[in-house]
Amino acid sequence: MKTKNLKKKIRRLEKRLQDGPKKLSKLKQRLQAAETARKLKAARKSAARAARAAAKSSKRAEPKKPAAVKKAKKKLNLSPERRAQLAAAMKARWAAKRAADANAKGASGDNQHSAPPGPPQPPLNRPDGV
Repeated sequence: MKTKNLKKKIRRLEKRLQDGPKKLSKLKQRLQAAETARKLKAARKSAARAARAAAKSSKRAEPKKPAAVKKAKKKLNLSPERRAQLAAAMKARWAAKRAADANAKGASGDNQHSAPPGPPQPPLNRPDGV
């Protein structure tokens, strides 16, 4: 129960004490327990946060080790038709990528030994005779 609600109930009970002191003492005890539990939880959280920060800083100091165990991939629930459709799409993408790489390499390979483009050379004999 929330401490706010417990405080309200205590206030109402204190107004009419004829209900009996037993219920009032029980509610006060619950309030005390809830507040101590909240304080313990906060302390535990801060301690865990500090431990996590310390572990993180020590991890940064050490070189990272490769993960020996990898997570298993989740199997997709695909129908055979959808699986074939996805396979065809991926093959088309890979083929397009290979073609683009081959075009890029081919274009750069052709130009490899040619002279770099520069300003055009003036003609040796001019038409005006100068």
